[in-house]
Formats: sequence, structure tokens, C-alpha cells
Amino acid sequence: MASRPHEPRRPGFWPLAIVFALFVLFLYGPVITIFVLSFQGPQGGLTFPLRGLSLHWYAELWEGLGVVDIGAALRRSFVLGTVVMLLTVLLSLAAGLAFRKKLAGGDALFYVTVASLIMPSIIVSLGIALQFRLLDVGIKAALLALGAEGLLETYTTSLGLYTSGLGAHLTWTLPFGLLIMFAVFNRFNPAYEEAARDLGATPWQSFVHVVLPLIAPSVVGIGMFGFTLSWDEIARSSQAIGDLNTLPLELQGLTTTVTTPAIYALGTLTTLISLLVIALALGTAAVLRRRRAAATA
Repeated sequence: MASRPHEPRRPGFWPLAIVFALFVLFLYGPVITIFVLSFQGPQGGLTFPLRGLSLHWYAELWEGLGVVDIGAALRRSFVLGTVVMLLTVLLSLAAGLAFRKKLAGGDALFYVTVASLIMPSIIVSLGIALQFRLLDVGIKAALLALGAEGLLETYTTSLGLYTSGLGAHLTWTLPFGLLIMFAVFNRFNPAYEEAARDLGATPWQSFVHVVLPLIAPSVVGIGMFGFTLSWDEIARSSQAIGDLNTLPLELQGLTTTVTTPAIYALGTLTTLISLLVIALALGTAAVLRRRRAAATA
């Protein structure tokens, strides 16, 4: 079979290619710079040129950065991101299934849900914090009315990692999950479910054995969005997280106190964790697509 002749580039190709290359450099240049500077030698600073090449600052990071417990902050962010991921997947999937049928007030509910995407993140965070402070007032009043002075003395606040913090992160991750799931079900062919029903499958069996395998790659993608968006969230966490900071908040605080490349080592570590989660999600989605293609062949 003869190969196709080489087509000449259009006049606008190279200017657009240069613009795209500059955009990619602008987007990923800071990440690459931080990654390189994290391998400074023991006498290295925060800028170029490199003074040696070593893992010294990673060792410093392992020993701790002052009074901040980086390990605990990392674990908190990882666990919170996992919880946010699971809830985002479950709620998005449930909403996608529910919105397959016409719901009374469904349009208003949809717009209210995605409205948080256009709200300033810091305003959302302040609103959630205010809501939970008002809740604290109500709880303290209820404890006082019930005569539970012991509980009242030990009670501090309902603000916390898995209360207000979890809610703040879900206001950011859920709209993305809903938009993805709605797009998936808008092009989903219901004939597959009808065929399963004709063969005697129950609604649950048709969902588990037909619908879920077909939409599984998209579900994995929603999980990836849920974790990565929660993992590096700062603005919505700043006012609503409670007493215990997540890793991004600790990292933001360290930028004003840590003046060594150890801060770059920490930034590189958090970026690698995000890339690992993305790689796992993409790999899982690819495996699920191959299995679906093999099953339908």
C-alpha cells in the first residue's frame, strides 16, 4: 500500500506551534524549576545556579521542618482526599442515575449545585465557616438548656476536617463529578438495559452487570478529579478546615518561614503524589476500556 505524500505545513502552523510551546512552558515551567531546585546541594539556595546535586533537602524534609509535622499534615490531606473522592463518586453516580428521568425542580437543583463553580472560593469558605459557627451557638444553647454543663465545658467547635472541611471540598469536587456523569448518561444507550431486562435481569443486576461496566472509565475519572482537587485545595480550606491544617495550608505557611530548598522538596513530593494518582486513574480507565471492548467484540 503506497504511503500518503507528505502534506506541506499551512502558513499558520509554526506561529500556532510556537504559541502552544510557550503556553506549555508557562504552565509547567514553574513545576520543572521547583523539581530541579529540590536537588540542590547542602550549600544550595532557592535560586539558580545549582550548588551541587544531592538528596540533602529531601533528608531535611524527612527529619521535619521546624514545629510543623509534615507527615501528619500529609496523612490528613491523603485521608480527606480519599473520603472526598469516594463521596464525589457515589453522589455523582446517584445524581446521574436520578437525573435520567425528569424530576420536579431538577433544573433548579442542577444550577444550584454547579453555582459553586462560579462563586469566589474564599467567599464559599467564609460562608461555610459562618454557618458552622452559628451551628456552634445552637449546640451550646441546646446543651445549656439540657443542663449538660460537663459537655458544654469540653465542647469547642463543630468546625473540623470531616465536617466543615469535607463540605467545603465537596462544593468544589461535586460540580465536576455531576457534569461528567450527566454527559455520560446523555449519550448512554438505554437499549443495553432493556436487553438485560428482557433476559430477566433485575434493575440492580442490570446496573451492576451492564450499566456500571460501561460507565466505569468515567467513574474512575470522577474519582481522580475528586482526589486531586481536594489534595491541593487551599482557598476553600482556609476558613473552614478547623484547627488541623491540610498539607497545602501548611505548605502555604512554610513559604514565609522556610528559606531553604526543603520547601521545594516538599512541593516536588506533593506533585509526584498527584501525578501518581492521575497515572493510576488513567491506567485503570484504560484497562476497563480494553475489557469492555473485549467483552463486546
